[in-house]
Amino acid sequence: MSKVIVVGGGPAGMMAAITAAENGKEVLIIEKMPSFGKKLLITGKGRCNITSSLYMSEFIKNTPGNGKFLYSAFQNYTNKDIIEFLHRQGLEVKEERGNRVFPVTDKSSDVLDCFLKRMDELKIKYKLHTKVEKILVKENQVIAIRTDKEIIQTSNVILATGGKSYPLTGSTGDGYRIASELGHKIVKIKPSLVPLEVYEKVECKKMQGLSLRNVSIKLVDVNKNKTIYEDFGEMLFTHFGISGPIILSSSAHLVRYKDIDNLLKDKKIVIKIDLKPALTDEQLDERILRDFKEFKNKQFKHSLDKLLPQKLIPVFIEKSEIEPEKRVNEITREERNKMVHLLKDFEITIKNFRPVEEAIITSGGIDTKEINPKTMESKLIKGLYFAGEIIDVDSYTGGFNLQIAYSTGYTAGISCGDS
Repeated sequence: MSKVIVVGGGPAGMMAAITAAENGKEVLIIEKMPSFGKKLLITGKGRCNITSSLYMSEFIKNTPGNGKFLYSAFQNYTNKDIIEFLHRQGLEVKEERGNRVFPVTDKSSDVLDCFLKRMDELKIKYKLHTKVEKILVKENQVIAIRTDKEIIQTSNVILATGGKSYPLTGSTGDGYRIASELGHKIVKIKPSLVPLEVYEKVECKKMQGLSLRNVSIKLVDVNKNKTIYEDFGEMLFTHFGISGPIILSSSAHLVRYKDIDNLLKDKKIVIKIDLKPALTDEQLDERILRDFKEFKNKQFKHSLDKLLPQKLIPVFIEKSEIEPEKRVNEITREERNKMVHLLKDFEITIKNFRPVEEAIITSGGIDTKEINPKTMESKLIKGLYFAGEIIDVDSYTGGFNLQIAYSTGYTAGISCGDS
């Protein structure tokens, strides 16, 4: 009989299995895919943003989805711990902008290899190509699991099956169904860290592929004239709307905003882009005047090459309502003011989130009120533990979500089988 069964072979499941085995437990890890860590391999565009170098207290601030629930888990296993784990397995890391930590090799496969090597050293048993269908319970205590092949007795199960994002990696939401059948409440699953669809689709399509660096954005509820989220960095225009790091992070905030579905439907959520955040209105006006002096005999449509990227110019002209053929020296102060306003407040109306299958992570999952934050054990079923994205917790981009996987996996692994 296996003392601990871990369901799911992603970073949370592998960390849980390693921790339980290091604490003397007999461990079996079950994964329905043909190999471990499928989703880990695609993180950070294949480079694996392992964690963040920020203080652990900052991790909670960067976790809009139930960050406080993770207080104990983050104390139990920190960013220093995962870096030390990788170091012991022979992999060094480096820090890049935005406190992001990557392997020095820039290969997520090297991070995965560290987990696999340690599992091998600990002689952790595993079954691949095996789907867990049900956790069997008697008198609110785990007694076995049923797979598509057999029934295996156990009194401790760690459910680490991931969310619903990137289903091709195996994250198809199986764990939600299994937990729900045991009486657990599942907070509605929504996409997080996901691109956004906009009402100005035609405009965005004209700018498709254009990446804007060093811009600042404000996500605004126009109903309340309230700023929901602010950020600075890189964004991207797509055929359906907007994407890129600062847009993905804004979606993590937006997904949990009150009455969001109705606000989106009523066109009440906008993103205001400051295309020139380093300049004040006055400085920007001076900059435009300098350009106009240089291009004084040109038409307006040919005077913006120094100010804006090529793909943005036709849309900017359209939004400015200034006649494209108008000579630069004929442009009025009022029209110039309009240009300044547009450069500092380029507005796009958010229509919807892209589907959950395109999200980096999912918001929602097992209700944190039904999980002991100090052990990750279910408050409803003795011997059932949760780890990783299956729990209703989610963070911004920057390595925070992977740290959640290690920290909750470690906490479940160290706690299970003790009673």
